[in-house]
Amino acid sequence: MESIEYLWKDRKRFLGMPLSFTRYRLSEDRLFCETGFLNVKCDEVLLYRVRDLRLTMSLGQRIFGVGTVCVVSSDKSIPHLDLKNVRDPRMVKELIHKHVEASKDKRRMRATELLGGEDGPVCQEYDEDLAPDEDAEDSF
Repeated sequence: MESIEYLWKDRKRFLGMPLSFTRYRLSEDRLFCETGFLNVKCDEVLLYRVRDLRLTMSLGQRIFGVGTVCVVSSDKSIPHLDLKNVRDPRMVKELIHKHVEASKDKRRMRATELLGGEDGPVCQEYDEDLAPDEDAEDSF
């Protein structure tokens, strides 16, 4: 079994110090969250499934130089993963973003934008046959 090469790793921090049993790791194609000491739970999100990233930094977090990176994915088991109180959160967010885009390009994934309607999100497709004729004059 191959060992995984991690691009970034950190722990959840309290008062800026890594005093918890929550560990975060980023590989080239996955993001891992491992929690626990005796009973360990390990979650992972495939990077090509990440849909959105958000960074939040409260006043207390800014004082201690940490922040929370929120990862929203299309993964059914982990649709929302928070990397809480990580050091240098802006760099972490950008690193994840860079590898998410690389992973999507590697798999040749194309995102379709969803527009929110009254009945929920709808996919908007452009059909050239139904597009208005540019040469036609307005009849108003």
